[in-house]
Amino acid sequence: MVTMQPSPQRAPRKPGRRRLWEWIGIVAFICLALAAGMVRFVIARAQPILRARVIETLSNRFESKVELESFRVSMLNGIEVSGGGLKVFGKDDPNPYESGIQPLILIHEFRFQTALRSLFRSPMHVDTVYVKGLELNLPPKGNRGEMRNMGARTGKMSIYVDKFVCEDTRLVINTANPGKPPLEFAISSLKMKDIGSGQPLEFNATLVNPKPVGDIQSNGLFGPFQQDSPRDTPVQGDYSFSHADLSTIKGIAGTLSSTGEYSGTLGNIVVSGRTDTPDFQIASSGHKLPLHTEFHAIVDGTSGDTYLKPVKASFLHSSFTARGSVVRVVRPNSHGHEIELDVVLDRALIEDLLKLGVRTDPPVMTGAVQMTTKLSLAPGEATVAERLKLAGTFHVLEGHLTNEKVQRKLDSLSLRSRGKPKQARENPDENVPVDLQGAFTLKDGILSFSLLHFLVPGTHVDMTGDYTLDGREFDFHGKARLDAKVSQMTTGWKSILLKPVDRFFSKDGAGTEVPVRITGTESEPHFGLDFGHKDEHENIGKNAGAGRSARSVDGARQ
Repeated sequence: MVTMQPSPQRAPRKPGRRRLWEWIGIVAFICLALAAGMVRFVIARAQPILRARVIETLSNRFESKVELESFRVSMLNGIEVSGGGLKVFGKDDPNPYESGIQPLILIHEFRFQTALRSLFRSPMHVDTVYVKGLELNLPPKGNRGEMRNMGARTGKMSIYVDKFVCEDTRLVINTANPGKPPLEFAISSLKMKDIGSGQPLEFNATLVNPKPVGDIQSNGLFGPFQQDSPRDTPVQGDYSFSHADLSTIKGIAGTLSSTGEYSGTLGNIVVSGRTDTPDFQIASSGHKLPLHTEFHAIVDGTSGDTYLKPVKASFLHSSFTARGSVVRVVRPNSHGHEIELDVVLDRALIEDLLKLGVRTDPPVMTGAVQMTTKLSLAPGEATVAERLKLAGTFHVLEGHLTNEKVQRKLDSLSLRSRGKPKQARENPDENVPVDLQGAFTLKDGILSFSLLHFLVPGTHVDMTGDYTLDGREFDFHGKARLDAKVSQMTTGWKSILLKPVDRFFSKDGAGTEVPVRITGTESEPHFGLDFGHKDEHENIGKNAGAGRSARSVDGARQ
């Protein structure tokens, strides 16, 4: 028999324990509210404190007016600060609101992060400041008194920064000439590290080179900044320039790479470097050649002017040296850099030069050449061939023509001029060497020769004329002096008939002297007498005689 018993009743909850949890909840809520209020209070207090410290630091550093358009503070992860529209003006600048003056320093955006405890320290320590859109505007050389305040100062410093990381930086060096645009450098990436008071800044930069297009990587040291003379601020480092596209310069093409080192001061940077262009090409020739250079230069970093002392270049089997300048100029219809060089070729081959600048293939002549020339390349948007000017002298030693048809005619001429007409008719294949020297100018793609002295055994020719760089056309006129008389240059009855006229063509000790012309193209040359240019030939003879007596060509070459 099962006996049913009543279930026991639960003991009632004590009212004191419930109240305890309620009070704990209330206190926790109050603490959270107080914490939130404290955070808001700290943020509210931190933002003006940090803003004041930023402005105070820059104002003390430059002794100038500082503007800050926007400033924001977050405390989700320490103290995170961001802002923009930061402007630093020169010490002597008038009121920027009234004059619209350009600031020395403009920062479009910046941000940095630091620990909360740094807020209550002075100076505040910041590891890295990130900057986007930094613009540095340097006044003209004669008006840089305000730049004296950019050096390290001993005054109060509220914020100390270890590193700056800058993106899209632009350096603008203004000029005193109202018509001359400022010199601008685009720096896509810039990292700077302050390694101590009164010590240089350590930097790593990527510069955007406009022509030829490419990025220049550079690492080095800058400073300490010279307050009284900014141009004397020390700078040193190294650079690399890879895969530069030369086709962005009209008239040439190729892919250039360069490395080098530099040191000195901002106004006098000594640069030593080297370049390699495995596929260098001048548009007028269309031939791709390997070009290597080694150079030593002096660069004015405040103007961009460069003085080459010297450049040593080599291509194929030839080499040359050049000295001169690359100076920034402004002209009514164009502005850019004007190149002026003195070029000396003492170890070169004429076929290499022709292949470099002339489209004709193979080159019309082979042989060693010595040359001196002044090179001028004006600024502008035209092609290199249209802007390039040359003026100089040259001497080809023992040259040979590559066109067999032309060379055979020269061989025949040489034999006849030495009184060997029978051999000239039967077997003229002597491959006689050519000695060629003269004075020339190049303008608008046309080589003009004011003096061209052509020598093969038995024949001396002095001419003037033009030759187009595309190799399609040449036009020369001059005077030929032959060792043999007219009657000695032929055989049989023709020789007998010509004997009476020998005296009419024998002049100044020469067996024969006649006016000649060479016209046509490389593939279809035309040689002949040219009695229609008598006056011109007399002038040529006088110039050639004076040139040889003074040894003008060889003297200029030496």
